[in-house]
Amino acid sequence: MTNPRTNLLARCKLAVIYLSAPVVVLVVWQLLSSFGFIRPMILPSPSSVAEVCWDLLASGELGKHVLASALRVIEGFALAAVCGLFLGVAIGLSRTFGRFAELPIQLTKPIPPIAWIPLAILWFGIGEWAKIYIIFVGAFFPILINTIDGIRQTDNRFVELARILEVPHWRFVRQVILPGALPQIMTGLRLGLNIAWMCVVAAELIAASSGVGFLIMDARQLSQTDIVLAGMLTMGVLGKVTDDLLRALEKRLVSWRTAFSGS
Repeated sequence: MTNPRTNLLARCKLAVIYLSAPVVVLVVWQLLSSFGFIRPMILPSPSSVAEVCWDLLASGELGKHVLASALRVIEGFALAAVCGLFLGVAIGLSRTFGRFAELPIQLTKPIPPIAWIPLAILWFGIGEWAKIYIIFVGAFFPILINTIDGIRQTDNRFVELARILEVPHWRFVRQVILPGALPQIMTGLRLGLNIAWMCVVAAELIAASSGVGFLIMDARQLSQTDIVLAGMLTMGVLGKVTDDLLRALEKRLVSWRTAFSGS
């Protein structure tokens, strides 16, 4: 039987290890700033950034920008997830359709999302749809590629066994192929969501008047480095929280998988 005290000590030890790196960085950064080794205009101290974050939160300005960016990311990511999963499953299951779609995917996949901004403006104007499109493009390909690879990595022995036992095709897909591909599909969704948060900064270059990306760019033009860092920190926290939510969902959906987590 596990000792509760031992379990608590083990959790505390893991928490200390988890937090040690950022704490060390913050302490060194604060000391260098306090002794004048770093110019505030170049890199403000952590205490200055924390003060700015608090002021932005208290005034409600940060909440307004976070809500605007979050809505754009949710809409762009949701659209990318639906299209990427649907197309990825179709390509993964059909060799003919996969061959048909391979060249267009290989040609468009390396194009960075920011390169689509001129076309996004021409197609959708400078409204919300142009921003959502940039986020969609960034999130789409990781989801698509991981879905295809997850399905294509199904052990061929299972396919042969299903043929011998005359298992109906869609039952085999539903009960064997898709569950086996689910870990890699979830990895694609997590990657797509992380890239969606990266792309929102580029998307908000398109005549935005709100959003964390707009906050960062506006502060850069005014040389407000502390606000720039506050916006970057906010983006990091939002990405971490949403990734943790997907990881929790992954653990529930793929509870049967036991993976190596380091020694």
